[in-house]
Amino acid sequence: MSPLSPLAHARAILVLGLPLIGSHLAQMALHVTDTVLLGWYGVTELAAVVLATSAFFVIFLLGSGFAQAVMPLVASALGAGDETRVRRDARMGLWLSIAFGLACYPLFWWSEPLLMALGQKPAVAVLAQDFLRIGGIGMVPALLVMTLKSYLAALEKTQVVLWTTVLAVLVNGVLAYGLIFGHWGWPELGVEGAAIASVTVQALSFVVLALYAHAQPGLRRFHLFQRFWRADAEALRSVFRLGWPIGLTGLAESALFTATALMMGWVGTVQLAAHGITMEAVALTFMVHLGLSNAATVRAGKADGAGDARALRDGAKVAIAMSVGFGLAMIALFLSFGPQIIGLFLDVSKPGAAEIMTFGVKLLAVAALFQMADAMQVMALGLLRGIHDTRVPMIAATVSYWLIGIPAGYVLGFPFGMGGIGLWLGLVIGLAFAATLMMWRFWQRCGVQRKAMGS
Repeated sequence: MSPLSPLAHARAILVLGLPLIGSHLAQMALHVTDTVLLGWYGVTELAAVVLATSAFFVIFLLGSGFAQAVMPLVASALGAGDETRVRRDARMGLWLSIAFGLACYPLFWWSEPLLMALGQKPAVAVLAQDFLRIGGIGMVPALLVMTLKSYLAALEKTQVVLWTTVLAVLVNGVLAYGLIFGHWGWPELGVEGAAIASVTVQALSFVVLALYAHAQPGLRRFHLFQRFWRADAEALRSVFRLGWPIGLTGLAESALFTATALMMGWVGTVQLAAHGITMEAVALTFMVHLGLSNAATVRAGKADGAGDARALRDGAKVAIAMSVGFGLAMIALFLSFGPQIIGLFLDVSKPGAAEIMTFGVKLLAVAALFQMADAMQVMALGLLRGIHDTRVPMIAATVSYWLIGIPAGYVLGFPFGMGGIGLWLGLVIGLAFAATLMMWRFWQRCGVQRKAMGS
């Protein structure tokens, strides 16, 4: 078989990646919808749900490693032509997701004393627990949805992932609006209404994806739910071994941004508000890089499973070039239209808006610096997962973010007196260090595999 051209690689990555990018953006819209609705409902309720969903997300990140491990494992099995292993690995990914979701539920049920111990106000902690006691039930379906998304993405069925997420956004908007405020004759449930809407949407998303995975003609041959109760020790070990470092890697990166937000609060309220706005803009661009990274995982996994070293290298180069190209465009956008971008999130007539605007534009300029570093670290992660390398990237992420990025931000921000700009330069340093280590690791592994494959 003749090697694919760069254009063919790019086309394959876009076919896979564009629906995944849309799905990630739609997932962000779910969070934005709840934030807006609860912002209208009450300040304490909004604070409680922001706190509760943040706690939920941290635990979800840890558990989602098993779900994300399914993508490269299934892709490699397909590349090797082993359809039985496709079912076995995906099924054990579902098993581990269920087990993790059940194991962490007690943390949600008794979350009030935990939040109080972390210094949260009693009124906020009580409402957060009310949300988590209901919303925590959604951890199992949320992780199952992530597992099925990984499975379907590896099978290049990404359109259904996109449209299921869009459906979730619409259903969540209707349910949350009705149950939070008590419209259309429904009970007014406040934060509990938001939690019920969240769990319902997660369960609905799982049902839609499960039915598609079971009944879609092109997928029936995999028999995903056939003898679902049967344990498979070998596949369970494979998913667990690949998955737990992925979860800890996500946790390490989340800690970098969470610590920066906490330290920004020490700088001042205006700076923290500008930080939040700028992070929203940066997160939107990151979703594009994340979608391309997911596509790169699938392509790398298939090449690795097929023993095609050239396809692995060539596909990686094209995926990296696409991410770099988008990153350069975003750098130009951030530097050229900073005031306009920050202004989208502000009512300029409100007190303090001008100060937030001024500082936000400065942060956006720094964001232009870490745009490329962030793009490269997530792309390297995707490629490394495709070749089943997750432990070394976990160590690289932990060192880069916890031992380099966070301390660098603190030192630049406070002892060096750079304030919020110094904190964001810490992000740049941490992300750049991670990107360098992970890219070096991937190309080193490619060299090893090239020799092993004899190409």
